[in-house]
Amino acid sequence: MAIKFENKTDIFFDLDHTLWDFERNSALAFETVLNTQKVPFTIKEFLGHYVGINEAYWERYSLNQITQSQLRFGRLNDTFKALSFKASSQLVENIADQYIDMLPQYNHLYEGTIELLDYLSPNYNLHVITNGFHVVQELKIRNSNLDSYFSTVTNSEMAGVKKPDAKIFNFALDLAKTSAKVSVMIGDNLIADIDGAQKAGMDTIYFNEHKNTLRPELIQVHTLTQIKQLL
Repeated sequence: MAIKFENKTDIFFDLDHTLWDFERNSALAFETVLNTQKVPFTIKEFLGHYVGINEAYWERYSLNQITQSQLRFGRLNDTFKALSFKASSQLVENIADQYIDMLPQYNHLYEGTIELLDYLSPNYNLHVITNGFHVVQELKIRNSNLDSYFSTVTNSEMAGVKKPDAKIFNFALDLAKTSAKVSVMIGDNLIADIDGAQKAGMDTIYFNEHKNTLRPELIQVHTLTQIKQLL
């Protein structure tokens, strides 16, 4: 925590799992959706399988191994199989659509999000870079009252590539009319956010919420408010 960034003008954030509490909001959305279905399992049982399956699907999606539609269908279908719940393709599609519609209705943020953004916004231009779906991410940002903080929001659909591809970071830098030299990327994913941004020449701060063991040279924080000591 001794290092302090100097001569920076632009700060880029990941959204899900960094500012926007994806796991909490996702659980609430699924609880609402599944309560409308006569399913023979609890939300706790569902999430016990879904969380890991979803993470694996997102990793494959970020590496361009599957499409968006395969992600949305496959993560649910595999979860239902793990629960020994026979669901028709139509039911899986319906639940997937209902979940995407419901997700932006829950907008819990990580502790310290607003405090950090209020601290940074007078001195830096703030931005978002996300692999999430365009419409859903826009709604999340607007519904959680984050939109006024960010000058630009770059998503993978706009850029045509996903993190960790350096091209999405370069796209975001161009959109923000800035350069990698004066920018910092903050995110929770070592591959997508940290390695990807570093390939584009950006300095990084890893939001290491779960206190994972890291390469010693990486700059990390365990809470969002610790970033105030670095910027």
